[in-house]
Amino acid sequence: MIPPSSVRNVLRETGVLRGLIVIVALILAGWLQWQGIPGLTSAADEWLRDGVIKLQASTAPERRVLVIDIDESSVAQLPWPWPRARIADLAELVLADGARGVALDILMEKPADVDGDIRLAMLAGHGPLVLAQMFDYVHADAPLTGGRLIGGTPVAAGSATDPAIMVAHGYLANHAGLAGARHAGNIGVLPDADGTLRRLPMTTIYSGRSYPSLSLALLACCSTPAASRPAVHSVERIPYSRDWSAYDVVKAVDLLAGRMPAGMARDRLVLIGSSSLSIGDRIPTPLGASSPGLLVHASMLSTLLDRQQGLAPAPLPGKAIAFLFTLIVVLIAAYTLPRLSAAANAVLLGAASLLWLPIVWLLVPRDTGFAPAGPLFCGLYLLAVAVPFHWEMSQRRSRQLLGTLRQYVAGEVVDELLRSGLNDPLAPRRLDVTTLVADMEGYTSQVETLSLEEAARLTTDFLECLTGPVLAHRGTLDKYTGDGLVAFWGAPLPNLDHADLALDAAARILLEVAQFSAARVALGKPPLRVRIGIESGAAMAGDYGTAARSIYTAVGDSVNTAARLEQAARDYPHDVIVGEGTAALSHRHQLLLLGERQLRGKGRPTRVYTLEQAV
Repeated sequence: MIPPSSVRNVLRETGVLRGLIVIVALILAGWLQWQGIPGLTSAADEWLRDGVIKLQASTAPERRVLVIDIDESSVAQLPWPWPRARIADLAELVLADGARGVALDILMEKPADVDGDIRLAMLAGHGPLVLAQMFDYVHADAPLTGGRLIGGTPVAAGSATDPAIMVAHGYLANHAGLAGARHAGNIGVLPDADGTLRRLPMTTIYSGRSYPSLSLALLACCSTPAASRPAVHSVERIPYSRDWSAYDVVKAVDLLAGRMPAGMARDRLVLIGSSSLSIGDRIPTPLGASSPGLLVHASMLSTLLDRQQGLAPAPLPGKAIAFLFTLIVVLIAAYTLPRLSAAANAVLLGAASLLWLPIVWLLVPRDTGFAPAGPLFCGLYLLAVAVPFHWEMSQRRSRQLLGTLRQYVAGEVVDELLRSGLNDPLAPRRLDVTTLVADMEGYTSQVETLSLEEAARLTTDFLECLTGPVLAHRGTLDKYTGDGLVAFWGAPLPNLDHADLALDAAARILLEVAQFSAARVALGKPPLRVRIGIESGAAMAGDYGTAARSIYTAVGDSVNTAARLEQAARDYPHDVIVGEGTAALSHRHQLLLLGERQLRGKGRPTRVYTLEQAV
């Protein structure tokens, strides 16, 4: 029998490990949200976020922003590079049409045609025209320093050491002739490791001064009251909430030719730049592998306008929601894992992952800082660690239960039971069984002079003499009764030879007890005698009990009769008393009729026999 202490140790060990798995899952959930694992989770986070952004990108018209695009057709008709006068024409035409402000996504590091440069300088110095300048964020032995930087505001000491603020190491600006401009915005970017542009520096520090992005500078250029200007972080994740098709885009060549509808630029913010692949202003974004650079600034400008006008989605605490979701999943898993099959738990974890996806859909536009793949990684951890662990624990328990069953049922019977294919082989069923009840005669007088240790040893050795023959002859051990036992044949699997097998076991018990008794007598101890009662008949055999405790046993009149026959053996000089039911079924043993006996609880006398010899 498995010692109870071993069972407790296994349960204690299982509980500790299960608790450890839960704790690790929660630590992982928090770590992924507030720290992350660079290179491992970040790629999954960005992939999932990119997918949501691409699916959610709106095509609804964006009426606040107008894009003037120097596209492939414009470059084909008017080869690049263009004279500054032509670029000045673009700016003057949209301003004359009523544009609130214009931003040029074009860098003019070297002087060109004098007339065009003078016109641009006048527009930038006195009108709502924002020029571009570019910062470089990569350390280099020879940092870029082209053109002359303009604008920027002094920053407090120590700001350059803040890791949340972008610090530039070089720049490319416009030529000195444009240094009188009132506004300039940064168009420098730093794509992620996979080359995709997902974040934009809104403010950049260089040589103790802070410079705004192009979109931020355009808002400032248009005299937006400071109180209503949207709050920004030093680096913002570009929402890409609108597809390129959502913007009104006018080809530069059409604007120059007078083909833009009158009033189209009125009260709009205008971006002038290029989507031409030949000019090279293309970049990978979540919306496409080759998106126009203008889309980056247009998307950020739309986002700032949404915030300014109170149209931005209400923010949600994505990290807290993701952690709470993972906590709920982990707690549910902690309950279901030890109670459901591995397959069922795998399905539940898969369902939880699917349930998380609509939450990601809701959170992505409302929180740019949480890790959308975090709960999925925690689910994967539970699937890879917790499910196999509990599967192994269930297998371990099954092996323990089988080991325990083999102590009560012969090993070959257990194997046959497993092969039988019965859905519930231990469920109570009506079967024909033979019951054997054995007991030590005079047990009290045997142990009254012994110490507790000696009495326990005598009981154990005597029960060994009884148990071995029962299991050796394919019997099922029902229970121990102190100094005896109850066993039966014919259950849990039917066996036509159950009566003879019980008699075989009885004959072997007599031999075992005789040898044990002889050994004791040789040591000067009193002899032992075993009393055995055997009867056959119908009984209900199965797993009986409550949810707290159950036992596989047989109940019925034949079982009670076997117990009465064992008690009657004290009145006979024979150790084995056999009932008439067993005598009728036995084919391999010779039985001696002892007469009739009135057994307690019986309405009529019962014929009783004894085992004469085995054949």
